[in-house]
Amino acid sequence: MRTANRLRTPSRTALGFILGGVTVALLTSACSMQQATCGGGEYPVLAVGSAGSACVPDDEEPPKGYARYPEGKVPKHEGDTWDTYWNTRTLDDKGRTIELPDEN
Repeated sequence: MRTANRLRTPSRTALGFILGGVTVALLTSACSMQQATCGGGEYPVLAVGSAGSACVPDDEEPPKGYARYPEGKVPKHEGDTWDTYWNTRTLDDKGRTIELPDEN
């Protein structure tokens, strides 16, 4: 009987280590599970005067009709604070933040 008890202890310990490792992996990768606004080597731009955004390669200027987000107000991930903020706002042709009209 002593042998059977000794076999259970290492199994429980191993299971505890495995569960602990999985928990740590999930908690530390939670941020990486969010969908990034743009891929590597790109930055997000905002449509001027209307809803919409796009991604532009780092070495290019925004295309006509788009502008860079104001400094400090750039969305990094879908659903983050700035992504939500820009869902109801845009920039006018002078670079001022304006409310988007309701779609109703």
